[in-house]
Amino acid sequence: MTAHSPRRTAARLDAAALSCAREGVALTNLRRQVLGLILEAGGPLTAYQLLDRLKKTRKQAVPPTIYRALDFLMARRLIHKIESLNAFIPCIEPTHATHQAQFLICQSCGTVIELEDHAVSRALGQATARRGFHVTHALVEVTGECAACAQAAA
Repeated sequence: MTAHSPRRTAARLDAAALSCAREGVALTNLRRQVLGLILEAGGPLTAYQLLDRLKKTRKQAVPPTIYRALDFLMARRLIHKIESLNAFIPCIEPTHATHQAQFLICQSCGTVIELEDHAVSRALGQATARRGFHVTHALVEVTGECAACAQAAA
């Protein structure tokens, strides 16, 4: 995952604001700022890393401030929480109403790559259906080594 350029970040923030407006909710300045920090990060950030960055411009920010913004952004599918890292990344397909993403996490450099492989989603859906299990949320995280780290190690 790479950081967005300022122009691309601004475009993504404007698109997020429009998407929120269509849902009848506002991308407030705080929410926009938190999303901007995640977009610009170039990698996963924990809530406390985000809070530290946010405090540079909002001295009064406290943990509930960041958690409310993160909850809002996740509910709007603008970001994902990587459970194993307890960290947040931007969604590569924020315009999709729903999508089942898979995440490749490099244990060497910390890079997180988001995939949307429909074959993986179908296989998981079929496997759970065979067992009579109804999936409400699926998060697939695969830990390993990215191509760059594997090449550097070779």
